[in-house]
Amino acid sequence: MNYRLLGTSLFLVTSSLLMAQEEERGFTLSGSLQTDVLFGEEDAAIGATKSENVSQSNTYLDLNLLSKYVDAGGRLEYMRDPLPGFVDNFAGQGLPYFYVTGKLKNVELTAGDFYEQFGSGFVLRAYEERSLGIDNSIRGGRLRLNPYKGINIRMLGGNQRYYWERSDGYLFGGDVELNVDQWFRRMQDNMWYLTLGGSYVGKYEKADDLILNPNDNSLKLNLPEIVNAFDVRANLQKGNYSFLAEYAQKSYDPTADNGYIYKKGTAVLLSGSYSKRGMSILLQAKRSDNMSFRSTRNVPKEDVGSTINHLPAFAYQHTYALAILHPYGTQPDGEWAYQGEFRYNFKRKTPLGGKYGTDIRLNFSHIRSIDHQLLYGGNVPMVGSDGYKSDFFKQGELYYQDLHVDISKKLSRSFKGNFMYMWQKYNMQAIEGKEGMIDSHIFVAEGKYTINKKLTLRAELQYLHTKQYEGDWAFALAELTVLPNLMFTVSDMYNVGETKEHYYLGMVTFNHKGHRLAASYGRTRAGYNCSGGVCRYVPASKGFQISYNLIF
Repeated sequence: MNYRLLGTSLFLVTSSLLMAQEEERGFTLSGSLQTDVLFGEEDAAIGATKSENVSQSNTYLDLNLLSKYVDAGGRLEYMRDPLPGFVDNFAGQGLPYFYVTGKLKNVELTAGDFYEQFGSGFVLRAYEERSLGIDNSIRGGRLRLNPYKGINIRMLGGNQRYYWERSDGYLFGGDVELNVDQWFRRMQDNMWYLTLGGSYVGKYEKADDLILNPNDNSLKLNLPEIVNAFDVRANLQKGNYSFLAEYAQKSYDPTADNGYIYKKGTAVLLSGSYSKRGMSILLQAKRSDNMSFRSTRNVPKEDVGSTINHLPAFAYQHTYALAILHPYGTQPDGEWAYQGEFRYNFKRKTPLGGKYGTDIRLNFSHIRSIDHQLLYGGNVPMVGSDGYKSDFFKQGELYYQDLHVDISKKLSRSFKGNFMYMWQKYNMQAIEGKEGMIDSHIFVAEGKYTINKKLTLRAELQYLHTKQYEGDWAFALAELTVLPNLMFTVSDMYNVGETKEHYYLGMVTFNHKGHRLAASYGRTRAGYNCSGGVCRYVPASKGFQISYNLIF
C-alpha cells in the first residue's frame, strides 16, 4: 500500500470537511501555499544542465485549524522533480508533517510533528528552512507546562524527519526556564530581569557494528547507544544592558562528522549588549569543540539532514549579492568566533547628521579554528581514539573575517542612500575544501528615489575586488515599484576577472492581499546558499521561473 498517497488523500479530504465546518464549529483556518517552478535550459558556459522533465518544482501546502482547546494541521509537499540543488533524497511527495495540539489552562500537549528549540540551540533546534532544504521536525509527543508563575517546562520525545524517511535515532529530553524576576517585586521595580535555563537531550541509536577493516571483522568500534547532551544558561537584563552566558556539553559521540572519535563535545557562548535611543553596542564570543549532533551517526558532513542542534555562525547575515558571494558556514569540528557591532544615529541638524540625520553601523566578525593536537600523529584524528586534545584558549588558522561599515542617509525628501564598504577574508580550504584564501574588498552604493506616491525607483551598484580565485566581480540592479501591486527588477552580476560570464536576471512581481506571483528569467551562479551558518551547495541554473505564494 502507498502510505504517502493514502496520507495525502486523507489530509485533503479531512481539510475539506473541516473547512466546511469551520464557521459552524468556531474554528479559525489559516495556511499558506508556496510553489516554485523552473523551466530549465542547458548552458554549458556556466555549467547549467537541463532536467529530463519539462519543469522542476517545489510545492508546499500548509493548513492549520485553531480553536480554544484544540489545534490541528499538516503540510502537503510535492517535489517529484525538485529544483536544482534539491536532489536525490529531496525527491518525493506526501504528507510529512501533521499534528494535533490540546490546550487546557497551563498545559499544552502535542502529538505528531513539531519544531522546538532549547536555549540558543546548542543541544536542540528542530526547525524548517526551505531555502536550504532543512526540515528536521520531530515526530512524537511534546508537553509544555507552566505549573507556577515564572516556571516553564517542556518535555519531548520522538524521532526526526530525514527527507522522506525517519532518522535512525530517537530523541528524548526536556527544558526548564525560570523567570526569577517574576518572584521578586523589588527586581521588577528596579528593572532587573533574570532568566535561568537548563536543558537535557538524549539520543538513542542502535549500536550496529562499524567494521574498521573489511579483511578483519574483529576490528570494530564499540558504539554508544545513548548520547547525552546538557545545556545551562543565564540571561540578565538591567535597564539598557543585557548579558547572556550559555554552556553546553555532549558525551562522546563517534560519527561520520568527527571521523568516529571518542571525545566529548563542548560549546560556550558569552554575549553582552547596550542599547538606547540612537545607539547600540553588541559584543559576543563563542567557542565550540566537536559539538556536531545528529540523530543518524553515519550521515556525511555535507548532508544538511538529521541535525539535532544548531551552532550559530557569528558572521553577519548580508543581503547584498557580492557580500554573500562567499558566505560562511559553521565548522562542525570546532571554532572560536567573535562578533562586535556598533550602531549610531547622528541626529538631525548636527554636523554629521545634516538635515535628515545619518545612521552608521560598524560590524566585525572574526572566526578561527580551535587548537587541534592530534594524539597519535597523522593528518586526521585516528578512528576509534580520543582524537585530539585542545588548549581551550589557543587558536589556529583563520576561517573567516568580515569588517564592514554601512552608512544610511536621507539626502532629500525623495532620495535615500546607503553605502557600504566591506573587507572580507574567506578560507576556501577550510570551508569548501578548495585551496586558497580569498582576500576581497567590496563596495556597495544603493539609492532609493520616490518619484511620487505610487512610483519608487531603487538601484544598486556593487564591486568586489580580489586577486584570488575568479578575480573581480561587478553587480548592478534596478527595481521599479508601482504601488500597490507591481514590481519590476533587472540585475546582472558579471565576472570581470577570469570567466567573463554574465549572470543576468529579469523579474516581474505582482502582490495582491495574500497573493504574491513572481515570474523571472535568467542565470544563477553555482555556489553556496547559507543561512545562520548552515550551507547547501546549489548548482548553476538557467531558465524561466514562476513563484507563487498565498497566505490566508
